[in-house]
Amino acid sequence: MKRLNGMDAMLLYSETPNLHTHTLKVAVIDATDYPGQYGFDAFRRTVARRLHLLEPLRYRLIDIPWRLHHPMWMQDCPVDLDYHLRRVRVPEPGGRRELDQVIGEIAGTPLDRSRPLWEFYFAEGMAQDRFALIGKVHHTLADGVASANLLARLMDLSGSSQEECDDAPPAREQPSTAKLLWEAQLDHFQNMAEMPRLVTDAARGITRLRRRSKKRRGHPDLAKPFNAPPTFLNHVVSPVRTFATATLSLAEVKETAKHLAVTFNDVVLAVAAGGLRELLLRYDGRADRPILTTVPISTDRSPDRITGNKIGGLMVSLPVHVDDPLQRVKLTSLATGLAKENNDLLGPTLQGRVLEYLPPPLAPAMFRVQSKHADHNRLMNVAISNVPGPRERGHIGGAPVSEIYSVGILSAGSAFNMTVWSYVDQLDIAVLSDDSTFGDPHEATDAMVHAFDELRVACGLARSSTVDTAMAPAPPDD
Repeated sequence: MKRLNGMDAMLLYSETPNLHTHTLKVAVIDATDYPGQYGFDAFRRTVARRLHLLEPLRYRLIDIPWRLHHPMWMQDCPVDLDYHLRRVRVPEPGGRRELDQVIGEIAGTPLDRSRPLWEFYFAEGMAQDRFALIGKVHHTLADGVASANLLARLMDLSGSSQEECDDAPPAREQPSTAKLLWEAQLDHFQNMAEMPRLVTDAARGITRLRRRSKKRRGHPDLAKPFNAPPTFLNHVVSPVRTFATATLSLAEVKETAKHLAVTFNDVVLAVAAGGLRELLLRYDGRADRPILTTVPISTDRSPDRITGNKIGGLMVSLPVHVDDPLQRVKLTSLATGLAKENNDLLGPTLQGRVLEYLPPPLAPAMFRVQSKHADHNRLMNVAISNVPGPRERGHIGGAPVSEIYSVGILSAGSAFNMTVWSYVDQLDIAVLSDDSTFGDPHEATDAMVHAFDELRVACGLARSSTVDTAMAPAPPDD
């Protein structure tokens, strides 16, 4: 048994009927050169034999009586693969658009909390002898870094083999009420002992941040913290989900960053700003103010960590009001630098430590009320993540993985989440939204590709090229 940390618990409590807090991991499998017939049986065998390596998939949630503390994970639980592994068929012609539609439908249903909090869907019917693994994993189980490490355990990297085992774990009995309450009491005593140090660290961090803020000069082209403007992306979020993907050349993104002497993440955020500017002009008719994005950052990048949420967040200004793509890059780089400095001054782990004291009896009800009524989020307009994935080609069941997409969650009042996942030679972009935001979700990913092209041209570089190892771009919606 082990306790959910504060961030884990917050992600559990904040789940409501219209705000699901599971994440999606999509691996597209190219079976063109697979010897024999590739299909669901090969995939199921791989999962069954590697389940002992995928520890979080064998966790089951245990609530504490009367919600006297955060829930606990019961580890090494038996898993019913007939329930967790499912088949789904992609409609003809089986391309990117059709796969994305299926993924959106899967994203729109919650996970059953009485079972381990994950489901894997095996998508068949795709064109060009492709298949897709669609993993739906609760964010409470794993953040972006832990998910990337978990996916690496499921795959063979560069044809290497992983240790496999067919033995199922023995059945476990749920702990008694008395034991759960005793463990909760011990943890509360420990939290009480930690509180004076937390208060001291918080006071020091806030003082450092205020002193530094007074020394800075205000910049008219940067959004003020906690002052996200209203946009069409910000409304009461619908329970229905839409999903869209696109792929860029990883080498070209790196080349652009090097040419501009900025970081890889600066280019990703600047491209996002350009794409969002196009969308704001189309839907709102204006893009005259910078907006705010939250960018998750890991506080533990250990390659061995496969569970838990060890993350903080940067609040970054996006210069969507600026027409010049090169100026957008400069402002984005400035904004990310300030956000990182603020995070360091405040303390990278402070947010997670504070969440340890989130009250379990009250938090779920507070989040439900917020999800029903929040049509504007002052903290953020959008969420954007950048996750480094495997640099080696992975295989599942002997067939190579050609693309990997990942996306997080939607928050109250914010119906846009974009995650970019670098994999081998690709930068794979995924956008999650709801059915009240875009006429076609691929408008969002198309806008990102347009923004990258615009930036490349402004740099004097060639326009972005089609990535041959990925699915063809989604055709226009008729």
